[in-house]
Amino acid sequence: MIQSKGYAAQSADTNLAAWEFQRRDITENDMLIDILFCGVCHSDLHSIKNDWFAGVFPMVPGHEIVGRVTAVGSNVTKFKADDIVGVGVMVDACLECENCRSHHEQFCPEGVQTYNNIGKDNLPVYGGYSNNIVVREEFVLKVSKKLPLAAVAPLLCAGITTYSPLRNWKVGKGHKLAVVGLGGLGHMAVKFGIAFGAEVTVLSTSESKRNDAKALGVHNFVVTKDEEQLKDVKGSFDFILDTVSAKHDINLYLSLLRTSGVHICVGIPLESLSVAPFSLVAGNKALAGSGAGGLAQTQEMLDFCAENNIVSDVELIDIKDIHHAFERMKKGDVRYRFVIDMATINK
Repeated sequence: MIQSKGYAAQSADTNLAAWEFQRRDITENDMLIDILFCGVCHSDLHSIKNDWFAGVFPMVPGHEIVGRVTAVGSNVTKFKADDIVGVGVMVDACLECENCRSHHEQFCPEGVQTYNNIGKDNLPVYGGYSNNIVVREEFVLKVSKKLPLAAVAPLLCAGITTYSPLRNWKVGKGHKLAVVGLGGLGHMAVKFGIAFGAEVTVLSTSESKRNDAKALGVHNFVVTKDEEQLKDVKGSFDFILDTVSAKHDINLYLSLLRTSGVHICVGIPLESLSVAPFSLVAGNKALAGSGAGGLAQTQEMLDFCAENNIVSDVELIDIKDIHHAFERMKKGDVRYRFVIDMATINK
């Protein structure tokens, strides 16, 4: 077994704290990775608090991982020691079902999430708030050394979660795209939308976000609490990418779509959304959802980011400050993603 150090929640009623544990030895198809950086996703907080469903404890969160390969199994061919790599939201799948064959491994019925899950060996899997991780080769991604590695980490979740729907719906030149919310997901949606050639508008409840949005290069900014500003964009968007994880009125945003427009949810509010049927049928509008992308699309995204110099805007933190980061994250007080410097776990 491999000795590991991390931060874990022992139950839904306890905070994260230092915890020593063991990972499985690598097999011929596995890789051992020393974790350099791990992004802090809002789902990490939801998971350790059982907000969505009962968790697997002790729980080591983290699925936005960038690290350095330190050992590979005898059958590993794509990577070697000292390579810089990434690990996202999943670490295993059957690779044989319809979803896997269509490059949607994230929806495999036998898929294993990076944490808060049970592996195929019936043992808990532990995530990236730790000094190392063992991962099957197929679920490891190549990361360019050209980019700042700390800022690459959130691409493994926030990046692919926004890249995937924009690519799947072929959003690009000639399209008007609105992004709801300007947080960890929203700022990546803005960057990708602009890079794909769309006219990008940020829809926000807060006027205070206007300068931040403009700094990211958005073409328009609309305060959704201002009725006059809303009138100007009624029925104007081809696509709306909704990144908000708090309760909000989905019908308001549907009214901003053009005929046959699509509202795509990537944020996950705790409360159910209430949708009036006429919000959809009056205009042939569609309400859709999108999860993280599959392995091939995630690698495509990482390569696109390397070619176009796209990374997340991040604030690097010491792991001991994780709970302070959680509190700030809940208030929206981060531009735009916290990333843990995993070297701090050895302090």
